[in-house]
Amino acid sequence: MPRLLHLVALAILWAPAFSTVAADGAAARKPATWVDLRRQPPITGDARAGQARSTVCAACHGPQGLAIAPNFPDLAGQSATYLYVQLKTFKHGQRSDPVMSGQAATLSDADMRNLAVHYASLPARPAGRADAASRGGRLFLDGDPARGVPPCQACHGPSGRGPRVYPGDAPQPPWATFPRLHGLSAIYVTKALHDFRSGARRGTSNAQIMHGVAQTLDDADIQALSSYIATQ
Repeated sequence: MPRLLHLVALAILWAPAFSTVAADGAAARKPATWVDLRRQPPITGDARAGQARSTVCAACHGPQGLAIAPNFPDLAGQSATYLYVQLKTFKHGQRSDPVMSGQAATLSDADMRNLAVHYASLPARPAGRADAASRGGRLFLDGDPARGVPPCQACHGPSGRGPRVYPGDAPQPPWATFPRLHGLSAIYVTKALHDFRSGARRGTSNAQIMHGVAQTLDDADIQALSSYIATQ
């Protein structure tokens, strides 16, 4: 099963990043209108400089990267590459938020790298007691093949901490652009899934994937998944 899930994730990740358009029936390629993250290189930066720049961030995300309210995401323990990409998409308009778009607009590329490395270095929220037998647990771990719902763990890992790296394999840069879901609040995850389903978040190749996945989920599925993720 782990090997099968790995292949599923690879199939999703490496799907073509172009749309096929041809007036005469022949295949033609048109560049996608979103940011392709599949070859995003890993991010490096200065964690101390990021900590010094994080004072404003702490108002919502907490001094240790653990959100102070359930409508904000935890940043602690996330992949630095994922965090950098999110800041960059807020800055350049592929992702929009009334607060974050304004905050990111003031950041240089070095600021974004340093902040990402700082938050990646902080300890994540401790493990909870998620019920794998719950509806949310079954969707997260196994999906629902009859309805075309893929298992979340294929990309986000069985515990929501990210995908497993198989022995002997070097970590591939694309994996680093997948977020850690472990312990995110149900309110935050619910909103994110609704935004993916509606198409409000579609500015990157990963968001395009999630748009397709979220469209297979009904409201009850989203609620079940959100509750499960929050207890991981």
